Amino acid sequence: MKCTVRTTELRLAEPLRISRSTTTARHAVGLSVEHQGLHGHGEVVTSVYYGLDTASLHQWLHRSSRELARFPDPETALTALTALTALTENTAGGPPAVTAAVESALLDLAGKRAGKPVHRLLGASTAPTAATARTIGITTPARAAALATRLAGQGFTVLKVKAGSPDPQDDIARVRAVRAAAPRARLLLDPNGGWSTYAAPRLLGRFAELGVEAVEQPVAPGDPEGLARLAARSPLPVIADEDAVSFEDARRLAGRVHGINVKLAKCGGPGAALRIAGLIAGSGTDLMLGCLTASSLGIAPAVHLADRARWTDLDGHLLLAHDPWTGIGGDDGTVRASARPGLGVHPGPELAEAGVRP
Repeated sequence: MKCTVRTTELRLAEPLRISRSTTTARHAVGLSVEHQGLHGHGEVVTSVYYGLDTASLHQWLHRSSRELARFPDPETALTALTALTALTENTAGGPPAVTAAVESALLDLAGKRAGKPVHRLLGASTAPTAATARTIGITTPARAAALATRLAGQGFTVLKVKAGSPDPQDDIARVRAVRAAAPRARLLLDPNGGWSTYAAPRLLGRFAELGVEAVEQPVAPGDPEGLARLAARSPLPVIADEDAVSFEDARRLAGRVHGINVKLAKCGGPGAALRIAGLIAGSGTDLMLGCLTASSLGIAPAVHLADRARWTDLDGHLLLAHDPWTGIGGDDGTVRASARPGLGVHPGPELAEAGVRP
Protein backbone atom coordinates (compact mmCIF):
# COMPACT_ATOMS: atom_id res chain seq x y z
CA MET A 1 0.00 0.00 0.00
CA LYS A 2 1.18 3.49 -0.85
CA CYS A 3 0.62 6.35 1.61
CA THR A 4 0.61 10.13 1.17
CA VAL A 5 0.64 12.76 3.93
CA ARG A 6 -0.51 16.33 3.30
CA THR A 7 -1.35 19.44 5.35
CA THR A 8 -4.33 21.77 4.88
CA GLU A 9 -5.07 24.92 6.85
CA LEU A 10 -8.53 25.08 8.38
CA ARG A 11 -9.61 28.61 9.26
CA LEU A 12 -12.69 29.18 11.39
CA ALA A 13 -15.43 31.44 10.09
CA GLU A 14 -15.04 33.39 13.33
CA PRO A 15 -12.88 32.92 16.44
CA LEU A 16 -14.19 30.35 18.89
CA ARG A 17 -13.61 31.34 22.50
CA ILE A 18 -13.86 28.78 25.29
CA SER A 19 -12.86 29.02 28.95
CA ARG A 20 -9.20 28.17 28.37
CA SER A 21 -8.41 29.51 24.88
CA THR A 22 -9.55 31.09 21.63
CA THR A 23 -9.20 29.21 18.33
CA THR A 24 -8.97 30.89 14.93
CA ALA A 25 -7.39 28.12 12.83
CA ARG A 26 -5.94 24.61 12.87
CA HIS A 27 -3.88 22.50 10.53
CA ALA A 28 -5.43 19.29 9.25
CA VAL A 29 -2.84 16.64 8.45
CA GLY A 30 -4.34 14.08 6.11
CA LEU A 31 -3.32 10.51 5.38
CA SER A 32 -4.24 8.90 2.06
CA VAL A 33 -3.75 5.16 1.57
CA GLU A 34 -3.80 3.74 -1.96
CA HIS A 35 -4.26 0.10 -2.95
CA GLN A 36 -5.09 -1.24 -6.44
CA GLY A 37 -6.35 2.11 -7.64
CA LEU A 38 -8.61 2.85 -4.69
CA HIS A 39 -7.93 5.46 -2.01
CA GLY A 40 -8.80 5.75 1.67
CA HIS A 41 -8.48 8.95 3.65
CA GLY A 42 -8.13 9.96 7.28
CA GLU A 43 -7.40 13.21 9.08
CA VAL A 44 -5.87 14.42 12.32
CA VAL A 45 -5.90 18.07 13.40
CA THR A 46 -3.48 20.07 15.47
CA SER A 47 -4.41 20.79 19.08
CA VAL A 48 -2.52 22.75 21.71
CA TYR A 49 -4.56 21.09 24.47
CA TYR A 50 -3.67 17.57 23.29
CA GLY A 51 -0.09 18.53 22.43
CA LEU A 52 -0.46 17.90 18.69
CA ASP A 53 1.56 20.16 16.41
CA THR A 54 1.99 19.94 12.66
CA ALA A 55 5.58 18.70 12.67
CA SER A 56 4.98 15.90 15.16
CA LEU A 57 1.82 14.79 13.36
CA HIS A 58 3.80 14.52 10.12
CA GLN A 59 6.42 12.43 11.89
CA TRP A 60 3.83 10.07 13.36
CA LEU A 61 1.92 9.68 10.10
CA HIS A 62 5.09 9.03 8.09
CA ARG A 63 6.01 6.39 10.67
CA SER A 64 2.54 4.90 10.29
CA SER A 65 2.93 4.96 6.51
CA ARG A 66 6.08 2.85 6.76
CA GLU A 67 4.25 0.37 8.98
CA LEU A 68 1.28 0.18 6.61
CA ALA A 69 3.59 -0.58 3.69
CA ARG A 70 4.32 -3.95 5.30
CA PHE A 71 0.74 -5.16 4.85
CA PRO A 72 -0.57 -6.68 1.60
CA ASP A 73 -3.98 -5.00 1.80
CA PRO A 74 -6.01 -2.64 4.02
CA GLU A 75 -8.09 -5.42 5.56
CA THR A 76 -5.00 -7.14 6.95
CA ALA A 77 -3.67 -3.83 8.26
CA LEU A 78 -7.02 -2.99 9.83
CA THR A 79 -7.21 -6.39 11.55
CA ALA A 80 -3.71 -5.91 12.96
CA LEU A 81 -4.49 -2.37 14.13
CA THR A 82 -7.75 -3.46 15.74
CA ALA A 83 -6.06 -6.31 17.60
CA LEU A 84 -3.27 -4.07 18.86
CA THR A 85 -5.51 -1.25 20.03
CA ALA A 86 -7.90 -3.70 21.69
CA LEU A 87 -4.94 -5.22 23.52
CA THR A 88 -3.66 -1.88 24.80
CA GLU A 89 -7.17 -0.38 25.13
CA ASN A 90 -5.71 2.83 23.79
CA THR A 91 -3.52 3.31 20.72
CA ALA A 92 -1.04 1.59 18.46
CA GLY A 93 1.98 3.28 20.00
CA GLY A 94 1.34 6.88 18.94
CA PRO A 95 -1.03 9.67 19.92
CA PRO A 96 -4.67 8.51 19.91
CA ALA A 97 -5.55 11.11 17.27
CA VAL A 98 -2.99 9.60 14.87
CA THR A 99 -4.29 6.09 15.49
CA ALA A 100 -7.81 7.38 14.78
CA ALA A 101 -6.70 8.91 11.47
CA VAL A 102 -4.95 5.71 10.38
CA GLU A 103 -7.94 3.55 11.30
CA SER A 104 -10.31 5.93 9.49
CA ALA A 105 -8.22 5.83 6.31
CA LEU A 106 -8.14 2.02 6.40
CA LEU A 107 -11.89 1.81 7.02
CA ASP A 108 -12.52 4.19 4.13
CA LEU A 109 -10.39 2.07 1.81
CA ALA A 110 -11.76 -1.25 3.08
CA GLY A 111 -15.31 0.02 2.60
CA LYS A 112 -14.59 1.05 -0.97
CA ARG A 113 -13.03 -2.33 -1.71
CA ALA A 114 -16.05 -4.14 -0.24
CA GLY A 115 -18.60 -1.77 -1.78
CA LYS A 116 -19.96 -0.99 1.69
CA PRO A 117 -20.25 2.22 3.76
CA VAL A 118 -18.20 2.38 6.92
CA HIS A 119 -21.22 2.14 9.22
CA ARG A 120 -21.91 -1.32 7.84
CA LEU A 121 -18.33 -2.36 8.53
CA LEU A 122 -18.94 -1.13 12.11
CA GLY A 123 -22.13 -3.13 12.57
CA ALA A 124 -24.96 -0.73 11.66
CA SER A 125 -27.41 -1.79 8.98
CA THR A 126 -28.73 1.65 8.05
CA ALA A 127 -26.99 4.95 7.52
CA PRO A 128 -27.04 6.92 10.80
CA THR A 129 -28.45 10.43 10.93
CA ALA A 130 -28.43 12.67 13.99
CA ALA A 131 -29.37 16.15 15.09
CA THR A 132 -26.03 17.68 15.93
CA ALA A 133 -25.40 20.34 18.51
CA ARG A 134 -24.06 23.62 17.16
CA THR A 135 -21.57 25.45 19.33
CA ILE A 136 -21.94 29.06 20.46
CA GLY A 137 -18.69 30.30 21.97
CA ILE A 138 -18.13 32.68 24.85
CA THR A 139 -19.43 35.96 23.51
CA THR A 140 -21.84 38.74 24.42
CA PRO A 141 -25.49 37.89 25.12
CA ALA A 142 -26.56 39.94 22.11
CA ARG A 143 -24.18 38.11 19.78
CA ALA A 144 -25.18 34.73 21.24
CA ALA A 145 -28.86 35.56 20.73
CA ALA A 146 -28.28 36.57 17.12
CA LEU A 147 -26.42 33.32 16.45
CA ALA A 148 -29.14 31.28 18.16
CA THR A 149 -31.84 32.96 16.07
CA ARG A 150 -29.96 32.26 12.85
CA LEU A 151 -29.15 28.67 13.76
CA ALA A 152 -32.71 27.87 14.82
CA GLY A 153 -33.89 29.30 11.52
CA GLN A 154 -31.52 26.97 9.67
CA GLY A 155 -33.00 23.96 11.45
CA PHE A 156 -30.71 23.39 14.45
CA THR A 157 -32.62 21.89 17.36
CA VAL A 158 -29.62 21.44 19.69
CA LEU A 159 -27.39 24.33 20.73
CA LYS A 160 -24.27 24.01 22.86
CA VAL A 161 -23.28 27.14 24.74
CA LYS A 162 -19.71 27.54 25.95
CA ALA A 163 -19.30 28.72 29.54
CA GLY A 164 -16.56 29.29 32.09
CA SER A 165 -16.30 33.09 31.96
CA PRO A 166 -14.46 34.68 34.88
CA ASP A 167 -17.82 36.05 36.03
CA PRO A 168 -20.49 33.28 36.06
CA GLN A 169 -23.16 35.93 35.63
CA ASP A 170 -21.88 36.39 32.08
CA ASP A 171 -22.59 32.71 31.38
CA ILE A 172 -26.06 32.99 32.89
CA ALA A 173 -26.83 36.05 30.77
CA ARG A 174 -25.61 34.27 27.62
CA VAL A 175 -27.75 31.20 28.26
CA ARG A 176 -30.79 33.34 29.02
CA ALA A 177 -30.29 35.18 25.74
CA VAL A 178 -29.96 31.94 23.79
CA ARG A 179 -33.02 30.45 25.50
CA ALA A 180 -35.08 33.53 24.63
CA ALA A 181 -33.88 33.54 21.03
CA ALA A 182 -34.39 29.80 20.47
CA PRO A 183 -37.08 28.72 22.96
CA ARG A 184 -37.63 25.30 21.36
CA ALA A 185 -33.97 24.30 21.16
CA ARG A 186 -32.38 21.74 23.45
CA LEU A 187 -29.53 23.44 25.31
CA LEU A 188 -26.21 21.90 26.31
CA LEU A 189 -23.60 23.76 28.34
CA ASP A 190 -19.83 23.30 28.24
CA PRO A 191 -17.59 25.16 30.71
CA ASN A 192 -14.53 23.09 29.61
CA GLY A 193 -13.60 22.65 33.28
CA GLY A 194 -13.90 26.36 33.97
CA TRP A 195 -15.96 26.24 37.18
CA SER A 196 -14.55 25.94 40.67
CA THR A 197 -15.58 22.96 42.77
CA TYR A 198 -17.08 25.45 45.23
CA ALA A 199 -19.27 27.23 42.67
CA ALA A 200 -20.24 24.21 40.53
CA PRO A 201 -23.16 22.85 42.63
CA ARG A 202 -24.84 26.24 42.79
CA LEU A 203 -24.30 26.91 39.09
CA LEU A 204 -25.69 23.53 38.09
CA GLY A 205 -28.87 24.46 39.94
CA ARG A 206 -29.09 27.84 38.22
CA PHE A 207 -28.69 26.36 34.76
CA ALA A 208 -31.18 23.60 35.50
CA GLU A 209 -33.71 26.37 36.18
CA LEU A 210 -32.88 27.89 32.79
CA GLY A 211 -33.72 24.64 31.02
CA VAL A 212 -30.22 23.41 30.21
CA GLU A 213 -30.39 19.69 29.35
CA ALA A 214 -26.87 18.64 30.36
CA VAL A 215 -23.46 20.09 31.30
CA GLU A 216 -20.10 18.86 30.05
CA GLN A 217 -17.04 18.78 32.32
CA PRO A 218 -18.09 21.56 34.72
CA VAL A 219 -14.91 21.41 36.83
CA ALA A 220 -11.22 21.13 35.98
CA PRO A 221 -10.07 17.64 34.94
CA GLY A 222 -7.77 15.62 37.16
CA ASP A 223 -10.21 14.64 39.91
CA PRO A 224 -12.63 12.08 38.42
CA GLU A 225 -13.78 11.08 41.89
CA GLY A 226 -14.78 14.67 42.56
CA LEU A 227 -16.59 14.82 39.21
CA ALA A 228 -18.50 11.64 40.10
CA ARG A 229 -19.51 13.09 43.48
CA LEU A 230 -20.69 16.27 41.78
CA ALA A 231 -22.72 14.25 39.27
CA ALA A 232 -24.36 12.25 42.07
CA ARG A 233 -25.99 15.37 43.50
CA SER A 234 -26.46 17.37 40.30
CA PRO A 235 -30.01 18.43 39.31
CA LEU A 236 -29.12 17.87 35.63
CA PRO A 237 -26.94 15.37 33.76
CA VAL A 238 -23.17 15.79 34.02
CA ILE A 239 -21.10 14.56 31.06
CA ALA A 240 -17.39 13.80 31.48
CA ASP A 241 -15.14 15.05 28.69
CA GLU A 242 -11.59 16.03 29.63
CA ASP A 243 -11.74 13.52 32.51
CA ALA A 244 -12.76 10.69 30.14
CA VAL A 245 -10.03 10.15 27.56
CA SER A 246 -9.22 6.45 27.57
CA PHE A 247 -11.07 3.18 28.02
CA GLU A 248 -9.80 3.01 31.61
CA ASP A 249 -11.12 6.52 32.28
CA ALA A 250 -14.52 5.39 31.00
CA ARG A 251 -14.38 2.26 33.15
CA ARG A 252 -13.67 4.40 36.22
CA LEU A 253 -16.64 6.69 35.55
CA ALA A 254 -19.19 4.24 34.11
CA GLY A 255 -22.39 4.42 36.13
CA ARG A 256 -21.08 7.39 38.12
CA VAL A 257 -21.62 10.22 35.63
CA HIS A 258 -24.59 10.68 33.33
CA GLY A 259 -22.60 10.76 30.11
CA ILE A 260 -19.15 10.38 28.57
CA ASN A 261 -18.09 12.51 25.62
CA VAL A 262 -16.20 10.23 23.25
CA LYS A 263 -14.04 11.99 20.69
CA LEU A 264 -12.24 9.73 18.23
CA ALA A 265 -9.17 11.96 18.44
CA LYS A 266 -8.80 11.38 22.16
CA CYS A 267 -9.86 7.72 22.47
CA GLY A 268 -8.02 6.36 19.42
CA GLY A 269 -10.59 5.84 16.66
CA PRO A 270 -13.90 4.17 15.80
CA GLY A 271 -12.88 0.79 17.26
CA ALA A 272 -11.95 2.35 20.59
CA ALA A 273 -15.18 4.36 20.59
CA LEU A 274 -17.20 1.19 20.08
CA ARG A 275 -15.41 -0.51 22.97
CA ILE A 276 -16.24 2.43 25.25
CA ALA A 277 -19.86 2.39 24.03
CA GLY A 278 -20.06 -1.30 24.86
CA LEU A 279 -18.50 -0.75 28.26
CA ILE A 280 -20.98 1.91 29.39
CA ALA A 281 -24.08 0.33 27.82
CA GLY A 282 -26.61 -0.39 30.56
CA SER A 283 -24.52 1.32 33.24
CA GLY A 284 -26.66 4.45 33.48
CA THR A 285 -23.97 6.44 31.65
CA ASP A 286 -24.93 7.52 28.13
CA LEU A 287 -22.71 8.14 25.13
CA MET A 288 -22.02 11.56 23.70
CA LEU A 289 -20.12 11.81 20.42
CA GLY A 290 -17.96 14.90 20.22
CA CYS A 291 -15.23 16.25 17.97
CA LEU A 292 -12.48 18.78 17.48
CA THR A 293 -12.72 21.48 14.84
CA ALA A 294 -11.98 19.51 11.68
CA SER A 295 -13.08 19.07 8.08
CA SER A 296 -15.89 16.79 6.94
CA LEU A 297 -13.23 14.10 6.47
CA GLY A 298 -12.24 14.34 10.13
CA ILE A 299 -15.85 14.32 11.36
CA ALA A 300 -17.20 11.60 9.06
CA PRO A 301 -16.00 8.52 11.00
CA ALA A 302 -17.91 9.63 14.08
CA VAL A 303 -21.05 10.31 12.01
CA HIS A 304 -20.99 6.63 11.04
CA LEU A 305 -21.32 5.86 14.78
CA ALA A 306 -24.05 8.39 15.51
CA ASP A 307 -26.80 5.82 16.03
CA ARG A 308 -25.09 4.80 19.29
CA ALA A 309 -25.21 8.23 20.95
CA ARG A 310 -27.73 10.03 23.15
CA TRP A 311 -26.03 13.36 22.42
CA THR A 312 -24.33 14.19 19.13
CA ASP A 313 -21.93 17.13 18.92
CA LEU A 314 -20.37 16.76 15.48
CA ASP A 315 -20.25 20.34 14.22
CA GLY A 316 -16.49 20.87 13.84
CA HIS A 317 -16.74 21.20 10.06
CA LEU A 318 -19.59 23.68 10.39
CA LEU A 319 -17.35 26.16 12.19
CA LEU A 320 -14.98 26.49 9.22
CA ALA A 321 -14.81 29.37 6.78
CA HIS A 322 -14.19 26.76 4.07
CA ASP A 323 -14.49 22.99 4.35
CA PRO A 324 -12.10 21.24 1.92
CA TRP A 325 -14.24 18.05 2.03
CA THR A 326 -17.97 17.40 1.59
CA GLY A 327 -20.35 14.54 2.23
CA ILE A 328 -21.88 14.55 5.74
CA GLY A 329 -24.19 17.58 5.63
CA GLY A 330 -25.02 19.40 8.83
CA ASP A 331 -25.91 22.87 7.58
CA ASP A 332 -29.56 22.18 8.43
CA GLY A 333 -28.77 20.81 11.89
CA THR A 334 -28.57 17.15 10.89
CA VAL A 335 -25.44 15.15 10.04
CA ARG A 336 -25.88 12.12 7.80
CA ALA A 337 -23.64 9.16 7.13
CA SER A 338 -23.51 8.41 3.44
CA ALA A 339 -24.68 5.09 2.01
CA ARG A 340 -21.80 5.26 -0.50
CA PRO A 341 -18.85 2.90 -0.03
CA GLY A 342 -16.28 3.99 2.53
CA LEU A 343 -16.70 7.20 4.51
CA GLY A 344 -18.71 8.78 1.70
CA VAL A 345 -16.79 12.06 1.63
CA HIS A 346 -15.28 13.81 -1.38
CA PRO A 347 -12.39 16.27 -1.74
CA GLY A 348 -13.29 19.77 -2.84
CA PRO A 349 -11.85 21.45 -5.96
CA GLU A 350 -8.65 22.63 -4.27
CA LEU A 351 -7.73 19.16 -3.01
CA ALA A 352 -8.73 17.58 -6.31
CA GLU A 353 -6.42 19.98 -8.13
CA ALA A 354 -3.66 18.97 -5.72
CA GLY A 355 -4.12 15.35 -6.77
CA VAL A 356 -6.29 14.00 -3.93
CA ARG A 357 -8.48 11.24 -5.35
CA PRO A 358 -11.95 10.37 -3.95
